[in-house]
Amino acid sequence: MSAIESVLVENRVFPPPAAAVQGARISGMEAYNALCDEAGKDFNGFWARLARENVVWNKPFTRTLDESNAPFYKWFDDGELNASANCLDKHIGTPTENKTAIIFEADDGAVTSITYKELLARVGQFANALKAQGIQKGDRVIIYMPMTVEGVIAMQACARIGATHSVVFGGFSAKALNERIIDAGAVAVITANFQMRGGKELPLKAIVDDGIAMGGCTTLRSVLVFMRTPTACAMVAGRDKTFDEALQGQSSDCAPVPVGAEHPLFILYTSGSTGKPKGVQHATGGYLLWAKLTMDWTFDIKPADVFWCTADIGWITGHTYVAYGPLAAGATQLIFEGVPTWPHAGRFWQMIEKHQVTVFYTAPTAIRSLIKAAETDEKVHPKNWNLSSLRILGSVGEPINPEAWMWYHRNVGGERCPIVDTFWQTETGGHVITPLPGATPLVPGSCTLPLPGIMAAIVDETGKDIPNGSGGMLVIKRPWPSMIRTIWGDPERFKKSYFPEEMGGTIYLAGDGAVRSEDRGYFRITGRIDDVLNVSGHRLGTMEIESALVSKTDLVAEAAVVGRPDDLTGEAVCAFVVLKRSRPTGEEAKQIANELRNWVAKEIGPIAKPKDIRFGDNLPKTRSGKIMRRLLRSIAKGEAITQDTSTLENPAILEQLAEKL
Repeated sequence: MSAIESVLVENRVFPPPAAAVQGARISGMEAYNALCDEAGKDFNGFWARLARENVVWNKPFTRTLDESNAPFYKWFDDGELNASANCLDKHIGTPTENKTAIIFEADDGAVTSITYKELLARVGQFANALKAQGIQKGDRVIIYMPMTVEGVIAMQACARIGATHSVVFGGFSAKALNERIIDAGAVAVITANFQMRGGKELPLKAIVDDGIAMGGCTTLRSVLVFMRTPTACAMVAGRDKTFDEALQGQSSDCAPVPVGAEHPLFILYTSGSTGKPKGVQHATGGYLLWAKLTMDWTFDIKPADVFWCTADIGWITGHTYVAYGPLAAGATQLIFEGVPTWPHAGRFWQMIEKHQVTVFYTAPTAIRSLIKAAETDEKVHPKNWNLSSLRILGSVGEPINPEAWMWYHRNVGGERCPIVDTFWQTETGGHVITPLPGATPLVPGSCTLPLPGIMAAIVDETGKDIPNGSGGMLVIKRPWPSMIRTIWGDPERFKKSYFPEEMGGTIYLAGDGAVRSEDRGYFRITGRIDDVLNVSGHRLGTMEIESALVSKTDLVAEAAVVGRPDDLTGEAVCAFVVLKRSRPTGEEAKQIANELRNWVAKEIGPIAKPKDIRFGDNLPKTRSGKIMRRLLRSIAKGEAITQDTSTLENPAILEQLAEKL
């Protein structure tokens, strides 16, 4: 494999503002380098120190890392703890117990708050309700909930009794739910009658019923239903209970059950390249340590902060930076039920002003859609709200293109807030490569440097290091505490997917291409390895072509690039583009397509010019905002769509994008 050619050059550098450096947990690059040196000199000692300082142990560990059965690494495995106790009980008897844990804003704007002490009581009561259903340590529980406080309570209650939860995003179909219930061998489903999104009631319980009716859910015994709205839903006698029925007479005192550090805290399903979902299994001790540490390091969380991660609990971001990390750190966080564009596209900015949010963490997809909205309608531009409470901005989910980074920096951060552009995955459990707000000089579009203790590198397909300036495959050479432990029920797939034999079987393969800058050694993610195009022998990352298109800021709101087979060049670049204006047709569409081809040629080079450009009002996205590139590849090849499209927010868009110019 020849190296992936990196063609984007970014020379802008933003040193950390003095206000961010002052009093930061990791203040200045010297402090960062000192931690990296500590990890380099005594790897096990470094992690043992952090685990003792940041986690409350019922039984202290004596073994830090067991590498004897690589890649099935074990961390702190003879120690015992409880994740819920580390998020809630540890704050009781301290000033944090009366601090607001969660500010909840409902879809309709209604706001409620809950303190740490109140949250502990509600988690304890729900944990007792689960025990009353016969759920015990080691059982698996599916959670299919709206983005409400009750969803977090359900996760914490499972952790409290040692049950392993598997949260399924509330936008997933009955079939997806059925597959996950069967694969996990779940004994219960926790759901709601409906969820509220954008002023609409959307069914959840009916989808659960459909999923169970598909058959095969032989382990399932009970369904608990949170009545989010007054609308009735079908209930199956003997199997289904409302929360009110299940909680009746239950005490709010429930002793947390100690579990081994390697006990599975949760299984989170992520789509695999084969279409069969992969159950990513995370262990309690190492995962919790990293959730707490990254809150401290990446977000430099302070007692007075109001932290807002906009992710749903159905995704890993909502696990680590909603359900566990903020609570382990004793932070006040905002949880939002609705969507960023309803009742208007200024909702995020309005909420930041209203709740005095200080740390804001969202996805590039959301940022790009809000850029488009602000440039179409002045009334929803961030400048109309007072965002002066903000001190740190974050980006998560995919690489953020430099132009979106700059817009975020100027219009949301007022050119004074560091942007932590975090690279991580469901499998890594938490951030692995990210700037630190009080230390790292920022470069737009770069996730900069690995966190201390994360031994990241860029290699070729044999595992050999590639020099800075050349692209290759991103790997992590040493294990770390929050890493994936296995794929639930499929250890062979785990080894094959993440620890390929051709790289020695012990190096974690992230599945992303990356390049390190020659001057600073900064990492920039160039896209998934399978999103690399081979055009006339040149290997090009799709992310760079997408960034070039979106840098045409007067015209393009969003772009997704895929490859399709081409007789002449091997592969041809196919671009799907959303403009900052209405979708063009006919001759006008051809004209704009030519303008964009020439723009890409100027920005990158003629080799990267898209052969095929199609325009849509939007891109096919899941309800979490992820672009479904697999569908776009099918469209580009002219294939019929046979995949399940029920998780798409906008299935009608597929017809639009199938139209050739």
